[in-house]
Amino acid sequence: MITKEFCAENLTDLHRLIDSDITRVELCDNLAVGGTTPSYGVIKEANRYLHENQITSAVMIRPRGGNFVYNDLELRIMEEDILRAVELESDALVFGILTEDNQLDIEAIETLLPATQGLPLVFHMAFDLIPEAQQKAALDSLIELGFTRVLLHGSAMRHDIFDNVEHIKELIAHADNRIEILLGGGVTEFNYKELIAQTGATQVHGTNLLPN
Repeated sequence: MITKEFCAENLTDLHRLIDSDITRVELCDNLAVGGTTPSYGVIKEANRYLHENQITSAVMIRPRGGNFVYNDLELRIMEEDILRAVELESDALVFGILTEDNQLDIEAIETLLPATQGLPLVFHMAFDLIPEAQQKAALDSLIELGFTRVLLHGSAMRHDIFDNVEHIKELIAHADNRIEILLGGGVTEFNYKELIAQTGATQVHGTNLLPN
């Protein structure tokens, strides 16, 4: 079964999901910078609306645009946002934290884990910034940390996701059903079936997965 996850900015377009084949929404703000944490009110009302329509939510936890290297103050902000997202009955949490040299910041991630209270965790497309030769080891680390899903494009350098098919296939094979691979970045209603056929993926993510 194919899972289609719609990336929604605030409450915009949520009404379009009714009677569609979208079963999950990544909820965020500020898509122009790749997404940041939506407000308390947005999370509350979006979760209510989505759950009433049997759609699950994954809430972005990201205090700002830019890189994914966070200081102690930003980590405290993320911790507080996680607590609020859990309180508001979000179904999953989406975040990514890297070191200055684009490795997983395991220490920082571990500081946030208690706040997540066992909610499913998604590592977002910051994953693409990890050097490709080290991404399989990074997947192993995320599994050990308890992440259930990784959103990736396959490369921070190659813009067309179809140019990343071979690398994506390798990552899916390495994941071996231990962690879900969610494809995003250039995935649309018109190309997702071909992308799934070429990679063997079963989950896709994007803002353009609804018929016009």
